[in-house]
Amino acid sequence: MQRGEQQRRNGLMARWSSGISNTPTLQHSNTPMARRMQLRARLRSAFALYEVLLGVAIFAVGVIALGRAVENCLNASTISAEESAVRQILSDRMAVIQAAPGVPEPEKEFKINSSYGIVRLIQKSAPAELTEEDKTVLSGINLVTLTVQWQHAGVPQSKRIQFYVYRSG
Repeated sequence: MQRGEQQRRNGLMARWSSGISNTPTLQHSNTPMARRMQLRARLRSAFALYEVLLGVAIFAVGVIALGRAVENCLNASTISAEESAVRQILSDRMAVIQAAPGVPEPEKEFKINSSYGIVRLIQKSAPAELTEEDKTVLSGINLVTLTVQWQHAGVPQSKRIQFYVYRSG
């Protein structure tokens, strides 16, 4: 019989197939042995409950890990935005000090209301007392320190920048 041909025997329709192995297999039959073979094949191809539960558990762990990764990315983005705003505050104050005609004030404090809460800006200035190699004192140069303090999620944060300002006089 050729592959895929059907034959009628004893009132039953049988279909013979020569699959990968060259032995023909009976696909549709009501004999007890054929039913047992079909049941075994069905049991082998079906998933057991523990396999399904294991798959769901692995999927749940993956979703939880992905959720935590997204949360960490959002936190990092927020912290980066806060630090960017703080760097802008420091940069603005440094530009104001450098553009001012007089000597910077020895100590000054500002409270700036930002979108991330209150930010304290502390400005300190003192003569730099720099000397040349031949021990000549360089006058008119001040060391300015700007410190910004704020809180992120209840934890104190700070950034500091130091720079020199020259004023003749």
